[in-house]
Amino acid sequence: MVTSPHTLASEAGLKILREGGDAVEAAIAVGGVLAVTYPHFCGLGGDAIWIVADRDGRRTTLMGIGQAAAHPPVFESAIPMRGPASTLASAGVVDTWRLAHEYSRRLWGGRVSLSSLLDPAIAYAQDGFPYTPSQAFWTDFRQSELAGWPGFADIFLPGGRGPRVGEAFVQKALARSLKLIATHGPRDFYEGELAASLARGLAEVGSPLTASDLRRTIATEEEPVALDYRGLTLLAPPPPTQGVTTLAIMGILERLGVGTVAEGSAEYFHLCVEAVKQAFLDRAEIADPAFIAPPLDLWLGDARLAAKAAAVDRRRALPWPHRFRTGDTVFFGVTDQQGRSVSALQSTYFDWGSGVVVGDTGVLWQNRGAAFSLDKASPNVVQGGKRPFYTLNPGMALKGGKPHLLYGTQGADGQPQTLTVLLTRLIDYGLDPLDALTRPRFLLGRTFSDGRDTLKLEASVSDATVAALEGLGHVISRIAPNSPLAGQAGAIVVESEGRVVGAHDPRSDGLALGL
Repeated sequence: MVTSPHTLASEAGLKILREGGDAVEAAIAVGGVLAVTYPHFCGLGGDAIWIVADRDGRRTTLMGIGQAAAHPPVFESAIPMRGPASTLASAGVVDTWRLAHEYSRRLWGGRVSLSSLLDPAIAYAQDGFPYTPSQAFWTDFRQSELAGWPGFADIFLPGGRGPRVGEAFVQKALARSLKLIATHGPRDFYEGELAASLARGLAEVGSPLTASDLRRTIATEEEPVALDYRGLTLLAPPPPTQGVTTLAIMGILERLGVGTVAEGSAEYFHLCVEAVKQAFLDRAEIADPAFIAPPLDLWLGDARLAAKAAAVDRRRALPWPHRFRTGDTVFFGVTDQQGRSVSALQSTYFDWGSGVVVGDTGVLWQNRGAAFSLDKASPNVVQGGKRPFYTLNPGMALKGGKPHLLYGTQGADGQPQTLTVLLTRLIDYGLDPLDALTRPRFLLGRTFSDGRDTLKLEASVSDATVAALEGLGHVISRIAPNSPLAGQAGAIVVESEGRVVGAHDPRSDGLALGL
């Protein structure tokens, strides 16, 4: 089965599985197509994180996180969110494909060439694909900003406007870049002909990134972080990601006995929200472990989680004036006939990343460097060669040491929040993936579209539940049912008898497809 936010991407992955390819090979095909068909959320100029596991006990994390330029600018008051100065961090997605492909060949006997896996992406970039409602939404949402972004309008506003939903959207320059990767291998993005074009284009717009920074960008294989939860082992990527935050939330909820209250009730939402708050209080400590040693025992230790659970007041909401980090990404998951599984995220951080299209490559660069801090006392302070605090945290749950749940979502600070309701609904309440994904969600704190320190609830939450939450001290604002602000999640359940059940978010343009 494959789940992704775009039907064409899911179909590309399913084709690889049908032809005998493994989960990693199918996931590369999916990721390649998404880099073309979901350019507002991910692309070659962004990053990726994968969790990979199989029934033989292997489990690993592929960390394709770009590092800060060796010589970052001196920022006076804030790191720019858009434009050339926001292209502060290099891009790791393409090297993640290299590392994943090598993993497949080395451990799973993978035989499909990487060039073949990128064929669908090249075709959709070269010949076009139907313009999606999601891309139209985010083009319209940023309409007042787009004109000033270098190189952006030529590709994404052909004829001075975004295409209409369903019109063919073509990216010929991106197709040429993908062909170079397919012909010369992924390292061409960092060291070859394509790298030279990227370095030249970055220099022309005044980016701090150089050819040397591209060469130094290498995806790494690292141990996932793990937490036992109700007979399952939950896996998350290690720091500098917020994977430990998601695990901490689940550890707090287990101690609060979330499964003993009615799903969807005011008490359910209250416990979930308060657990999120307690875990979020520790996130300022997360940073690149190459620069700051992570206190994993502290974050996920029994005593710490017990103290966090004890700090939750079941009768009163903790005030929450904390900053919300925006960001967008795509989740995709794949499991093959042998149960080998991939849970992955690709991202350019904000919707449309930095807004900078690099030279003549068609590559839209990320603005992940905006996640750094300028506070010299912060573990996440910007430094040359450092990886920023990272919101991406795809997940996987093992049952008896074997892949059982694949899950993840778009949404930056919203990711742990969406995963909280998704995982509790799947594990504690036994809902199927589509039901779990369809039910209403919350979003805590300020967002780019609402600067109020409120608890956002989808309008499908009942008035009685909202009133009860307000009685507990939550300041509520309503967002539309199935709101794009509530994340685009996906899930696959691999059952013990080999049956596979999956879905993708009704808030997206995608679906799950299986054999």
